[in-house]
Amino acid sequence: MKHIAKHTVRSYECDSYGHVNNAVYLNLLEYGRMEYLHAVGFDYHGIIAAGYYLYVTHIDIYYKASCFLDDEIQIEVEPIKLGAVSGTFRQKIIKKDGTTACEAQVSWACVNKDGRPCKLPAQYMVPGLKPEE
Repeated sequence: MKHIAKHTVRSYECDSYGHVNNAVYLNLLEYGRMEYLHAVGFDYHGIIAAGYYLYVTHIDIYYKASCFLDDEIQIEVEPIKLGAVSGTFRQKIIKKDGTTACEAQVSWACVNKDGRPCKLPAQYMVPGLKPEE
């Protein structure tokens, strides 16, 4: 499943050069992932209440084009890998004209309340986490 979250670039997301700051792309990717989890029915509040957390463990990001104030962008998210403890999402930020602003692969892991990697509890293993074959 691929999910698309829409966003319009705000003034506070731009730096002194007038384009979206590189660090802000991480926030946009996070927003896209959370929207994806909502869309696939993942109980994010429930997993936290149960004492588990999803931590980002690695991000590979490639900046390809700048985004500017008021640009309408789409944040694409799709799972490409899923194991018992961890997974990876492929993400893209695409401008309204079709230009890819950035591409990223974001890996995550399930951890327990002590911060130790652990198996994702079965009740949170929703179909949307699994890559389409």
